[in-house]
Amino acid sequence: MVKKTSPITARIACAIVASMVSIGLTAATTAPGHLSKRPTLVVGIFVEGLQGDYLDLLRDCFGNDGFKRLMDKGVTIENVDFGPGIDATAATAMLISGAAPSVNGIPAARVYNVEKKIDHPILLNPANIGNFTDATYTPDPILVSTLSDEVRIADGGLGAVHAIAPDAQMAIILAGHAGNSAFWINDVTGKWSTSTFYRDTPQAVSKRNHINTLPNRLDTLGWMPSIPLDRYPDLPEYKKIYPFRHSFPSKDPNRYRAFKVSAPANREVTSMAADYISMMGLGTRDVTDMLNLSYTVAPYPYGRDADTRIETMDAYLRLDADLANLFKAIESGPGMENTLVFVAGTPIPTDSKREEDRWHIPYGTFSPRRAISLLNMYLIALHGNGDYVTGFHNGYLYLNNTLLKDRDLDQAAIRAEAAKFLTRMSGVSQVFTIDDILSSRAGDNGYALRRNTSLNHAGDLLILVNPGWEITDREDDDEADQTRGPVVRNVITTSPVYILSPSVDARTIDTPVDARSIAPTVARLLRIRSPNAASVAPLRLK
Repeated sequence: MVKKTSPITARIACAIVASMVSIGLTAATTAPGHLSKRPTLVVGIFVEGLQGDYLDLLRDCFGNDGFKRLMDKGVTIENVDFGPGIDATAATAMLISGAAPSVNGIPAARVYNVEKKIDHPILLNPANIGNFTDATYTPDPILVSTLSDEVRIADGGLGAVHAIAPDAQMAIILAGHAGNSAFWINDVTGKWSTSTFYRDTPQAVSKRNHINTLPNRLDTLGWMPSIPLDRYPDLPEYKKIYPFRHSFPSKDPNRYRAFKVSAPANREVTSMAADYISMMGLGTRDVTDMLNLSYTVAPYPYGRDADTRIETMDAYLRLDADLANLFKAIESGPGMENTLVFVAGTPIPTDSKREEDRWHIPYGTFSPRRAISLLNMYLIALHGNGDYVTGFHNGYLYLNNTLLKDRDLDQAAIRAEAAKFLTRMSGVSQVFTIDDILSSRAGDNGYALRRNTSLNHAGDLLILVNPGWEITDREDDDEADQTRGPVVRNVITTSPVYILSPSVDARTIDTPVDARSIAPTVARLLRIRSPNAASVAPLRLK
């Protein structure tokens, strides 16, 4: 027999339930950990060569609204580790995808084509023609989704994702597969260019390409110190005598390439970004828009002097002003209270210029062509006539595996023989076979090197050249009428990351952080999915 509930009891029970629900809702809205409003604008800023040491050195020279704003009000992650063997392009792909090169497919800016025996940009694809350019690029080689893709997907395509960079491949990596637009500065014409893969051409781009164009202004955009020389900290007296001056004259065929890696190029990116925010109303709707930007403070490669300290410090000071102007544009648009900004550094280039002879720094020259020739003769002596070596690129030496298969030779054994031979060459510190790398037996951090190796692009042997040695294409030691090649220099592979969000309090994380955790961390703050290959847990910032 079922006992009936009296009307009074039922009313009391309903009142209790209603009170509990009301208390729960009140607690949810008043508790310190309640969900804040989702940002309507995400600004991702990727800076090649950004180093915490320079930021600390120049802190007193910065204004209050650029780097100081990030360091004082945001989350500072001091040591984001990328692991060995990757450049700025690969590091950017790692940050935006949350995956290493072995997974995301982007190990370097340029890769080697074994069949054609040439290197080419990693994103090159003749099937996609360009706008305002003859270059043909596509994001297809990025094998996974990116944070940009997930931002666009989260709102069903209603949110917009745009990328601006001096470099083509940086722009495309930052726009991802689902982005609305990706624009960069053309190496030949100086115009803002894109790929037909992306459909949108913002009005700001059309304006810049027809009115107040970069080609018409570049002759006047010289680069000189932005402050008196005696205000640059830790600068030796002799560097204060002659200030640097870099120009980009019309008679120089490399003027746009030189400009793109200079500090003034950062201002062009910032100016374009401000126009995007104001003219398209980014972040002013009830969906999340994303704007990704690429900057550089890496050592300027087109200067005459190997010591580029002044240029580097000046690049930081100018970027500080650019960030302040960018934040001002955001304030005039959606407001910083509705915006999440993250600034991520990527490692500096590993090559440099040779020091002057008067310093007596040990050096030598390593010729990949000579290494190929000698190794081929060695393998001929062991296994008969044939072209056993096909090429060298980015430290990797490529064997003719088709020939090895045709002759039924043990490829692993041939690689081991070649490694032992090459190790005896002058200037070679270590040689690892691809078998060593895939087995995590290569170097002090074998697992990280394996993680950063894309099997689709890697060669058979990785040659590490002594620091201070010049890598040159010439086979002999005659330096007459020869331009100098890059000089090997070991560099740190960590960079700082800053996250500025109204929902996160300022703090500093000084322990090493895996670079693959940055994309999931930003995704968590946005309350969207992480990129599909992100395997490292996000940081808990709140």
